[in-house]
Amino acid sequence: MMYLSQHKNGGVMCRMGQTAKWVQDAESVYALAQEAVSAGLSLATLVEQKGFGDTVDLAALYANGELDCPVRHPDPAHTYLTGTGLTHLGSAATRNAMHGNSDDMTDSMKIFQMGVEKGKPAAGEEGVQPEWFYKGNGAGMVAPGSALPSPSFALDGGEEPEIAGFYLIGDDGTVHRIGYTLANEFSDHVTEKQNYLYLAHSKLRPASFGPELLVGELPAHIEGHSKIERNGNTLWGKDFLSGEDNMSHSFRNLEHHHFKYDLFRQPGDLHVHMFGTATLSFADSVAAQPGDVFEISSPTFGLPLRNALAIEEAPDTKVNVL
Repeated sequence: MMYLSQHKNGGVMCRMGQTAKWVQDAESVYALAQEAVSAGLSLATLVEQKGFGDTVDLAALYANGELDCPVRHPDPAHTYLTGTGLTHLGSAATRNAMHGNSDDMTDSMKIFQMGVEKGKPAAGEEGVQPEWFYKGNGAGMVAPGSALPSPSFALDGGEEPEIAGFYLIGDDGTVHRIGYTLANEFSDHVTEKQNYLYLAHSKLRPASFGPELLVGELPAHIEGHSKIERNGNTLWGKDFLSGEDNMSHSFRNLEHHHFKYDLFRQPGDLHVHMFGTATLSFADSVAAQPGDVFEISSPTFGLPLRNALAIEEAPDTKVNVL
């Protein structure tokens, strides 16, 4: 399997097996993806054609704060951060507990059941569309190892361990999947719990990705672990499952219902789409505090994704009249 990582100062590293090396003549994964599309090559083939330089210690670079999100558009306004919820077996129970009780057939349970019944259509058929949300643009992408800033007005800042797909739109509007990463789809669950219609507000938060990008197909069964550390000790931890074997929707169906909109097939744009989770510390009545460290790990993705929780200063929301 091939993994790519992005250095903050430019340069791409490739890991196959236990060894990571610099990719020759490569400043960014985004530029590599563009080059691969133009040449009609797979990203893995292009990387191998370029060849490799010196061996690097990815873990050391990560510890020094030198790794960025694996893919960034040079213009953050041309990045879409989006996601789908209620896609994992067990996710509806978590959401239902937030908005109802076990006897209620809430809208969450209804849309989850729709996914179970029609979320994995046969080839040539169209499945049911999932829940969908918007998180922001590239300004909300936080590098692995950096702090996740929760807004001053937020009622909660909680982790969501997910898998994210990265996509480049070609000049002709064709969608090209670059690869997959771990993601912390950071959300405000207390705000969401007040009223389901606050879901849109709760999702307008930053998110973190990486540090390694898996190039190629995703395994159908993925195991991972999510935990929160406080003062160097584990405050909370739980295993999670992902991959299509553990989901109510196929990735093909989720991708179809996102990219069916012309707005999301504009040449050159970068899309980062998060595919949902069923595991939240909030569901276990855990409230993270500033300085707590979220860690999401999976052997499928190599290095873990780690971010500390921080609180932003209050914004100036005054509107001037021109």
